[in-house]
Amino acid sequence: MKFSFKAKIHIVGINPCVKVPLRITDKLEATKGFIPVKGKIKNHFFQQTLCPVNGEEYRLYVNRPMLKGADIKVGQTATFIIEQDTLERNKNHPMPGEFKKKLEEDKLLTAFQQLTPSRQKEINRYLNNLKTEESLHRNIDKMINVLKGKGSSLLLRMK
Repeated sequence: MKFSFKAKIHIVGINPCVKVPLRITDKLEATKGFIPVKGKIKNHFFQQTLCPVNGEEYRLYVNRPMLKGADIKVGQTATFIIEQDTLERNKNHPMPGEFKKKLEEDKLLTAFQQLTPSRQKEINRYLNNLKTEESLHRNIDKMINVLKGKGSSLLLRMK
């Protein structure tokens, strides 16, 4: 079932978001408190997860691709159409072979495995979605440098 609502995009911390009315979220099924949804902002399709907030409505974070795709800015009001996303989202993000090879060569596989599982997944997801071999090699080199302590540690969060 699709639901439509209008909301003003505002900032919480540094993140643009909207509050999703209770009349909608009460009819959706949460998994561990979160509600996977798909929908449109204007005519721009998105997949997102509604996040619970204690004592308030769920939040729908409006990321940069959503803002750009809908040609909308923070502070503006937009029409959203959402529905429960029932498809199993791809949770498997295998490590690219070249990345694993480089980690093993530099004896950093253990260091990578000491990262939180979510950080490992995010790094693998990012590397798997790069479009060119050049980008992949460049970003693998950056990750190797970070694991060696030579790059920005903001990319990594240890357990």
